[in-house]
Amino acid sequence: MAVPFVLAAPASAHIAVHSAATTGLTSGRLVGSTAALVTLAGMIIGGLALARSADRPGTGARRNRAVMALAAGVIGLSMGVVNLAVADGGPGTGNGVVAGAMALAFGLIGTVLSGLALTRARRTG
Repeated sequence: MAVPFVLAAPASAHIAVHSAATTGLTSGRLVGSTAALVTLAGMIIGGLALARSADRPGTGARRNRAVMALAAGVIGLSMGVVNLAVADGGPGTGNGVVAGAMALAFGLIGTVLSGLALTRARRTG
């Protein structure tokens, strides 16, 4: 009966040490969080570019916003995809998996919004 307790002790110590080591800001979390913030900004700018229908004709403000949102969405999306591709663990391991998944979702939404705003700017301009 002593064997299961002997084998369980090193495993529980390993889990305690591993979880304590990933409580800070790791490089994976930093990259994932940066990607999520960039794509969030792209999503917001893309939504604003799509919602602004009262732009003065000839200024190109909608088109500029849409291009900026598209660039932010694609850059953040690619950062999130690379972060997810190189992560060697799941959520909670310090690899930025959750933020990378958020960047993937936000990047897709921002890209769609900016694409819609670009087509609307072409139609009205």
